[in-house]
Amino acid sequence: MTSPHLVIDGHNDLPIAFYELCEYDLDAHDLSGSVPQLHTDLPRLRAGNVGAQFWSLWVPQDEHAVRRTFEQLDFVHQLVARFPDALQLATTADDVEAAIKAGRIASLMGMEGGYSIGESLGVLRTMRTLGVRYMTLTHNNNVPWADSATDKPVLGGLNDFGEQVVREMNRIGMLVDLSHVSADTMRHALRVTSAPVIFSHSSARAVCDVPRNAPDDVLETLAGNDGVCMVTFVPYFVSQEYVDWVAGALETAESLGLDKDDPSQRDQVMAAYEKPKPLASLADVVKHVEHVREVAGIDHVGIGGDYDGVPETPVDLPDVSSYPLLFEALAERKWSDQDLEKLAGGNILRVLRASDDVAV
Repeated sequence: MTSPHLVIDGHNDLPIAFYELCEYDLDAHDLSGSVPQLHTDLPRLRAGNVGAQFWSLWVPQDEHAVRRTFEQLDFVHQLVARFPDALQLATTADDVEAAIKAGRIASLMGMEGGYSIGESLGVLRTMRTLGVRYMTLTHNNNVPWADSATDKPVLGGLNDFGEQVVREMNRIGMLVDLSHVSADTMRHALRVTSAPVIFSHSSARAVCDVPRNAPDDVLETLAGNDGVCMVTFVPYFVSQEYVDWVAGALETAESLGLDKDDPSQRDQVMAAYEKPKPLASLADVVKHVEHVREVAGIDHVGIGGDYDGVPETPVDLPDVSSYPLLFEALAERKWSDQDLEKLAGGNILRVLRASDDVAV
């Protein structure tokens, strides 16, 4: 069975995955056919009923970040130019609707990590001029003006420049993305923003207790902001059993003086820990989607799979062809077609249009 709902997905890391695979060489791997090394190619996007995709511009947090972000932006433009019958660049809600009407996948861009602007509002404005529609304020580490969810808090949210960044993003029509930021940064940004915000790829902290997920009070505030939390499929963000297993493996590794993330030592860690790794599943994702709907409301939930940004996926959601399975599972749980349409893309399209309207 194929879901009729066209997905607007908030976060796909194909640009960095393609760089790591072949340094952006579109001749090396033909994305119009099968590319099994990746979670994403054009046939699987079609099979997944993807109508629009935010391509993530993520690069390491170092002194080359701004240049490398521009290179990723260029890659997305080159990708769209290579496959004009399948992809169409989109920078507005109207563009998304036009691309879908033409039978193409609307291609949007979002920067992942505030360090990609190099503490420059001029770079931020230039990125917007070149088509970038959101920026995740941090990635895994703090930036000088905002605290990350997975770093030691320094500011307790945003500093004065961080507030300027949020206000300037509102002014130029760039969505404020609160995935990856600390809970206090989430709350601070929600107080400052004059436009709806997004979580491009986060889940619910009440269901899976990791700092990358959104707490219930933030989800409640998000409803008043008219924003959207795009639920991600990352095993560590959706399965508490998986999180607990990782914690146990880390504890074992530390006790043995081993590095869990070192491939040469991973087998030793697994042998010492002994417990089999649990598998995240579609059912885990369903719990998060339904929790966000329950707390924030049906108008404030979306999908941000994070494909090609993670080494593992839920066992029954292996790649971008998998979205219809989620909609079938929710339909079986008595979700209406109207509610499924909002989840699939209606909510993020509304937020994108609101950002267009607020911009001056």
